[in-house]
Amino acid sequence: MSVESAEVPGKRSRRSAPQTNPDGTPTVRRPTGRAAELGLLILVAIIVTSALALVELNQNRALSLALLWYGLAFFVVFGVAHLIVRSIARYADPLLLPLVALLNGLGLVMIHRLDLANTAKALRAGDDLPSPIAPTQLVWTGVAVAFFLVVLMVIKHHSTLQRYTYTLGLASVVFLAVPAVLPARFSEVNGAKIWIKIPGAFSIQPAEFAKIGLIIFAASFLVAKRTVLSTAGKRVLGLVLPRARDLGPLLIAMVVALGVLFMGKDLGTALLLFSVFLVMVYMATGRASWLIIGLLGFAAGAYIAYREFSHVRLRVDIWLHPFADPSNTGYQLVQSLFGLGTGGIFGTGLGAGRPDLVPFANTDFITAALGEELGLVGLTAILLCYLLLGARGLRAGLAVKDNFGKLLAAGLSFSMVFQVFVVVGGVTRLIPLTGLTTPFLSYGGSSLLANYILIALLVRISHSSRMPVERPAPPPAPLNEAMTEMVPIGDLRGGTA
Repeated sequence: MSVESAEVPGKRSRRSAPQTNPDGTPTVRRPTGRAAELGLLILVAIIVTSALALVELNQNRALSLALLWYGLAFFVVFGVAHLIVRSIARYADPLLLPLVALLNGLGLVMIHRLDLANTAKALRAGDDLPSPIAPTQLVWTGVAVAFFLVVLMVIKHHSTLQRYTYTLGLASVVFLAVPAVLPARFSEVNGAKIWIKIPGAFSIQPAEFAKIGLIIFAASFLVAKRTVLSTAGKRVLGLVLPRARDLGPLLIAMVVALGVLFMGKDLGTALLLFSVFLVMVYMATGRASWLIIGLLGFAAGAYIAYREFSHVRLRVDIWLHPFADPSNTGYQLVQSLFGLGTGGIFGTGLGAGRPDLVPFANTDFITAALGEELGLVGLTAILLCYLLLGARGLRAGLAVKDNFGKLLAAGLSFSMVFQVFVVVGGVTRLIPLTGLTTPFLSYGGSSLLANYILIALLVRISHSSRMPVERPAPPPAPLNEAMTEMVPIGDLRGGTA
């Protein structure tokens, strides 16, 4: 034996035997992507901290200690999230968390920038200094990430949600209707009764959470009724009309939810829920007739709402004629259009524009504020992040094995992307204003909490779709009769039978 090939007794050889499956085939280790996720999160933390520094330099010509705390707290929050995801959902898509962190961080940057502008405005006017809301948004981010992790820990597999189909549907409709029955002082903000307010404590927008529950309900119901909805029904003018008993629960939930939202003047959420339901029905059945029926129903409902509700007519009139009253009803949209025009292609630079001139720039119109200071290029990059986030969610849905997971991932991804479309469409005057907030960018605890729960479900679905499946052990080989010889009993005794 040569010296090179000799092994030292008591020590393990450096070359260990390759791991194999129970059937003898070599095990292929699939990369988890967690190292890439960590690297992207570090890059996001650098981008967010640099953006905060640029804002303060352009506004105050100096850096404050708050900048260090913002950057450090942001990195710690998402660093902890990464470690827990590595432990309990190690095969999840490595792009989901970094994309969310980037969008959340850019929203925090713009909210901090608006805080500085409001402080400077108060100093010039000699008024009391307003309380900054960026620290509150950072706290809500930490709470939302905690909710994200709790959902991952509690829901071990997305299929468990199917057990609570009707419970989630009923609870969502009831939760959605609570603001409508509360007195105005506990539910109304800016003319819309869509809040649950606890004086002196906090306020919550139930529609953000009801949306997720209704999507889960619709996905589970449509999977159970998929065959019936695809084949049964009467044919009228080339369209297959569904039977009422097949679509009854979904129709009841949708009509009640939309009715509550219309009465509460929450037009944006009503449009969002209707569109998500329609797309999910189409994806579950594959019938184009559903889209035609839905669009016809939407046109009829929109016409009735325009004739019957004054707030709907006001939104449409502002959309059609924003410069008819630029200092009153059209002021917000006009300032948004001026800001986007001022930003141009590359923007005025972070901290160098005037986004504070737009009312509600930190909530409904935060995309207009970002468009002014980052320009068309920056705003396009943000929209591409949303498209990539939605595409990764759809990819997880395509890869998962069960139909419920496919439809749930599609519904959640579409709802997020369509909400961004509705918000940006209203800000740019493509469609009437709806009052929705931009996911992860806008200020607000309800929006952050609900959207992080949505992302947690997508992370869990992507983990299930990417997790390698262990091959079962092969059954024992059957006894080969050709190799078996019958021995007479007498031979075993040493004699003949």
